[in-house]
Formats: sequence, C-alpha cells, structure tokens
Amino acid sequence: MLKGIIVKGVGGFYYVKTEDNIIECRARGVFREENLTPLIGDKVRIRISDEDKTGYIEEIYPRNSQLLRPPVANITQAIIVMSIKKPDINTWLLDRFLLMAEYENLEVTICLNKSDLDLDKGSRLKNIYETAGYKVIMTSAINHIGIEELKDTLNNNISVFAGPSGTGKSSLLNEVNKNFKLETGDVSAKTKRGKHTTRHVELLELDDNTFVLDSPGFSSLNVDFIEEESELREYFREIREYGQKCRFISCLHGNEPDCEVKNQVEKGNISKDRYENYLLFLEEIKNIRRY
Repeated sequence: MLKGIIVKGVGGFYYVKTEDNIIECRARGVFREENLTPLIGDKVRIRISDEDKTGYIEEIYPRNSQLLRPPVANITQAIIVMSIKKPDINTWLLDRFLLMAEYENLEVTICLNKSDLDLDKGSRLKNIYETAGYKVIMTSAINHIGIEELKDTLNNNISVFAGPSGTGKSSLLNEVNKNFKLETGDVSAKTKRGKHTTRHVELLELDDNTFVLDSPGFSSLNVDFIEEESELREYFREIREYGQKCRFISCLHGNEPDCEVKNQVEKGNISKDRYENYLLFLEEIKNIRRY
C-alpha cells in the first residue's frame, strides 16, 4: 500500500502523487455506497494492480477542510486575486470571496494584481483591507512585482487561487514557477471581463510540502450556505470586532440604535464600501430565508 495526495481528477480517473511518482487510479465502489467522492487534495492510501500497474484508492483519510466551489479538500489557505484594472476591481465580489473563505475558516491573503496600472488605487485598497485584518500583497506578473513575497506566503501550504477570470491568476503562477506554463487569456474588449483559461481543477506542486491550485474563475458566489442573518457578522472581521461594543447583543448593524459599527463607519475606521457590501449580503440572506 502507498500513501499519496490526489492532484488531479479527470473522467473518473484520479492522479495520485506518491513519494516517487504520479499514479493513475480508480476509486473503489465502496465510496459510492458511502456517498463519498474523492476530491483533489485528498490524502489517500492506494493499492497498485500487478496486472497493469494502475492504482485503486482504498482509503480516504479524514479531511481538515473541504470546499464546494471548487470541490477540493485539505486546503490550508486562500489567495484571492483581484486586478486593479483590466478588469477593474469589484470590491463587492472581493468581499464575497472573503466571506466564503471566512466561512471555511481559511487563512486568507488578498493579492491586488496589475497594481502597476494604478498604484494610488492599489495603495488605498491595500490600506482598507489591511485595516480590516487581512494580509495584502500588491503584485504585477508583467513587472515581477511582489512575486517573492507571494512565494514566501505559499511556502508549506496547500493554497487555492480564487478570483474572477482575467485577474491574472495563471500569469502569477507562471511567475512563481516558470515550469508551470499555464494557459493565460486576455480580457474581452466587449465585456471587460476575463476569458476562462483554467478548465479543470489541479494541484500544482511547488515543493515537497507546497501545492497551489489554480481554480476556474467565478463571476458570482451564492451565500445560501449562511443559515442565519446573525452569522454574517462573524465573517466580516472588523464588524465582528466593533460589533461587540454595540448596545444590543442582537444588533445586525442596520437600523438598530446605538450601533458601534455604524459609529466606526462614520469615523472612517470601517470602510464605507465594506459596510455597504455587508448590508447587501444581509438583505440577500434575509430574502433567501424568506423563501
């Protein structure tokens, strides 16, 4: 028996990286009976067939984490890549990605790519999100800005690169490791949005204990995984912090009186844009619960 990690899955075959090589495997039927599907990132135990030297996944070890979109396991951190321009940054979408990462209890780094196109805007955004409690790296794949800091952040982690298409995720990974040669795409002149170039989920090895996952881009993310409106407060770090000082424990930081969160928005300690996105998400969750 060999131990390994699933790095790719295509058409019912799973490619498991062991200490020596990558072995094409099938999953045992018992997993279907248990309603358990092997995922990229799963740590597994495999048996090698003497006949054709292919493998069979015999055991899936317990997962430390699991994402639904993309469907991967054992991710330790999320690198959320947004471009400053081409396409212009969408902070509503950025906050949506952050919400999902917070829900999954992942470490998060925000990567503001193409920062050379508008350094002032990048600096303002960096300040907003660092104040909110996030690590922010300003990068440029073309000018090799921030690449070494990004490499250090990836070290000894299994990282998922998330963000909409066109923000430069694949270009950044090509800079991190010149051997990747991932396909990159241009931004559509008509829609101002990126074209999908990553078509499947695959773990890419940087080092013995370092993997990255270049996931297909998303244009929207559902928030229906949040069951109660009050949960949302916990996934905005600065709102969670200041919300402890509100007059009412049940304060949702909307229309309630003596709300410390609204007070901090007025003082500029909480980004007005972040707060407005919070209210939009809150209304969305209310509507979901209503139906």
